[in-house]
Amino acid sequence: MRLFSERLFPAFLLSFGLGFGAASAACVGRDLIADLPQAERQALQAATDTVPFPSGNRWRAEKAGQVVDLIGTYHLDDPRIAPMLASALPALDKATALLVEAGPDEEKALKERIAREPALLVITDGPTLPETLPPETWTRLSQAMADRGIPGFMAAKFRPWYISMMLSIPTCALTDIGTPNGLDRQLIDAATARGTPVQALEPYDTVFRIFDTLSRQDQESMITSALAMVDGAEDMSATLAAQYFAGENRLIWEFMRAETLKLPGYTPEQVAQEFATMEETMINARNRAWIPVIDAAAAKGPVLVAFGALHLPGEQGVLNLLAQDGWAITRLDGP
Repeated sequence: MRLFSERLFPAFLLSFGLGFGAASAACVGRDLIADLPQAERQALQAATDTVPFPSGNRWRAEKAGQVVDLIGTYHLDDPRIAPMLASALPALDKATALLVEAGPDEEKALKERIAREPALLVITDGPTLPETLPPETWTRLSQAMADRGIPGFMAAKFRPWYISMMLSIPTCALTDIGTPNGLDRQLIDAATARGTPVQALEPYDTVFRIFDTLSRQDQESMITSALAMVDGAEDMSATLAAQYFAGENRLIWEFMRAETLKLPGYTPEQVAQEFATMEETMINARNRAWIPVIDAAAAKGPVLVAFGALHLPGEQGVLNLLAQDGWAITRLDGP
């Protein structure tokens, strides 16, 4: 179990980071948003523009002489990262610390915890997935996992939320997940080379505490939703990457909401409830917890803060929370 967990561990981090980590040089998908009819694109943009700070990846926050540079990240390597890294290095050169979701110490602690406690990812008590999922769902799931190199007898015992995370990664990206070298990793390497401390924004076990709040039924619903989109995962990953590099982070969220509405059996009320729950547990609650950490670090000198780009926009996005805390916010990329 130890070797298997460690092989999948990078995928686990990428999925949880919500930083658009599913694309890969090996994937050849198309931008689904670009293919939408004009009316649908306009509706997505209208929904996007209702929230604060809907677009942009590079920002600066200033308050009482304190400076916080912020950058929304992408978790796998891509040639388009190079200019973004270059634009962040001057801020890193001045920073007293680099703040990230999970630094090397947290990744090490999480690996060791999973090795000690496989029950964090594996069902050790109670029914396995073939016993609780409808037969047709299990048949589709076992095939999708086999396509990812995970035989059915092993997939049967993984916790449902972890299975849904794996399904979000297109098979074309599997060769890259073992060595993620996205913007966060490249910034960590640059900070280490400079002797700049790397600090985590949250405890290493945050993911487990979040998913512990979800019922088994809710987690299995995540599998059903993921399976409905698995055939289009390559196009979805290409779409997320294209919009990320265009700085359109909230647009991605609204697009995912609109696509979920098209799934069989989903009502607008159900989608609204599920997205509100997901946004609160996976994004907003974490954002609120990060603000005191950022404040404390900034009190000691300039800092650079890097995290998944979906955490930037929105009423409860990091940027708006900082603005409400008295920070002046300036966009550094785009208009």
